[in-house]
Amino acid sequence: MTLAAISTAIYILTAHANTMLFQSDTAHLRATQRNLTASALTWAGYNIKNQNTQALNKTENLDTTNITNRPATLTITIDTPENSKPQAQITTSTTRKRRTLKSSDKYTLAP
Repeated sequence: MTLAAISTAIYILTAHANTMLFQSDTAHLRATQRNLTASALTWAGYNIKNQNTQALNKTENLDTTNITNRPATLTITIDTPENSKPQAQITTSTTRKRRTLKSSDKYTLAP
């Protein structure tokens, strides 16, 4: 009887631990994604402010080694439509264990 109670308790604790680990990994992936996006927006704002025409209308793959020690990619394209504010297309991908979180969004930049 005691062995059955202990087995049930261990099973329940293991299930909760796995859930907490999954949620922790998800939170880490989302935080990394936010950091990558913020870095890309800062990079884009700097290039727009300094009118760096080499960065406009072409895709740049930014180095992510100092942002995260996990496998991650960060790609940005700055478009300058006529009579409109510049826009940045930011694509991120970050991996933790066997999970990968990808995103692709377009942001309007202040001139």
